[in-house]
Amino acid sequence: MKVYIPDTLRSYTGDQRTVTAQGATLAALLIDLDRQFPGIRFRMINEQDGIRRHMRVFVNGDEARTLDIALADTDDISIVQALSGG
Repeated sequence: MKVYIPDTLRSYTGDQRTVTAQGATLAALLIDLDRQFPGIRFRMINEQDGIRRHMRVFVNGDEARTLDIALADTDDISIVQALSGG
């Protein structure tokens, strides 16, 4: 699957904007990403295995709120860092 990486996480991917990863679920895909780019998963996932509040993950344009979402080989995954402040 094609995974779009935000600017803030590109230091993990050697400045690559898109990478390829595999997994039957979003959780498995993030484990594969972390295998390829150590430390990237921790920046997205908290200690309770939830998506961090400041991160958003989209599967084919739809926001994923949990990690148990089933994925297909043709899916596009976009990781976005949410903006906050005032």
